[in-house]
Amino acid sequence: MANPEKKPAVFLDRDGTINVDRHYLHKVEDFEFIPGAPQAIKALKNAGYAVVVVTNQSGVARDYFSLDDVARLHEHIQQELAVTGTSIDAFYVCPHHPVKGQGEFLKECACRKGAPGMLLRAAEELGIDLQSSFMVGDKIADIEAGENAGCQPILVLTGYGSAISPGLTKGRAVVCDDLAKAALYILANHSQK
Repeated sequence: MANPEKKPAVFLDRDGTINVDRHYLHKVEDFEFIPGAPQAIKALKNAGYAVVVVTNQSGVARDYFSLDDVARLHEHIQQELAVTGTSIDAFYVCPHHPVKGQGEFLKECACRKGAPGMLLRAAEELGIDLQSSFMVGDKIADIEAGENAGCQPILVLTGYGSAISPGLTKGRAVVCDDLAKAALYILANHSQK
């Protein structure tokens, strides 16, 4: 049962879900929205959902780029979304890797998806009702993070999604073509208004 004092959220993976997955994306000039993503984010926010990005960025752990580079890219995303009249409510980043990390970023952590750490932290900090929330992504780790946090997982077929969808156990996640279709599914079946 939904908690009326908390709001529902749509948690979004970043690379392959919101934007075209460029291997270890960190440069603003390489960023490109997947078609329909900004409009989907706007529609979800207009319907009363918090929209929160939860992203594994092991490129930080591998010393390919810095957390500052990630922050700059997220600022760019916000600027681009502002053109559509919307924004992301919060970004949560896991910079760790349990095997390939360097220094402080080499560790097992509770935030790397499929663990639910980023979603649980967002729920606590932003007052989110996880049971009435969704986790949208293109990888098994996204599905697992949603399951482990108690959210409904949605797999999009952009990014890596089309490759993993045939092996996904039936009923484990709703499958949608892209973020725009995922937003339509959420709004058609779970309206907050």
